[in-house]
Amino acid sequence: MELGYADPDHIGMQGHSWGGYQSSFILTQTDMFACTVTGAPVTNLTSMYNILYKNSGTNNQGIFELGQVRMGKGMFDDMQNYIDQSPVHNAPGIKTPFMILHGTIDGAVDWNQGLEFYNAARRLGKNVILLSYPDENHHLANKSNQIDFQIRMKQYFDHYLKGTEAPEWMEKGIKQKDKLYNKAK
Repeated sequence: MELGYADPDHIGMQGHSWGGYQSSFILTQTDMFACTVTGAPVTNLTSMYNILYKNSGTNNQGIFELGQVRMGKGMFDDMQNYIDQSPVHNAPGIKTPFMILHGTIDGAVDWNQGLEFYNAARRLGKNVILLSYPDENHHLANKSNQIDFQIRMKQYFDHYLKGTEAPEWMEKGIKQKDKLYNKAK
């Protein structure tokens, strides 16, 4: 920014998976970004702690305590910290428009994590969009879905970062039958 390459009022943030958790949490703590796109995010550490990591068949407890999440203690030994570090419990602090991407059969981060964050944000009157891709796992595998998401993410960032007009789907939503992957079948 000091060199003039970036406008501090028009910077976006994007993260997926663990980066989705991080971008979702950061979103609840600051308004320094003009918009955020978060993919397959863990958003509620307490509801995710005891369920299966379906892609491997193990539960999430070890991942949360000693693995990628690095909480250091079990949830029942440090419940408040798990609550404090959960984006969904910090949703009232959101001031930035954001968009969530999540596949409905995600075996790494349960689809309900994205849905729970979306529902909390909607309930609080936040500016949020959920792009839900049926029959997709943690990363979009269907080529039509990949194209659909890339187009929508670019349009989303262009609107908030470059000031282009919002496409109709951002204003009115989009019916499932009108998504590109349905047209490709």
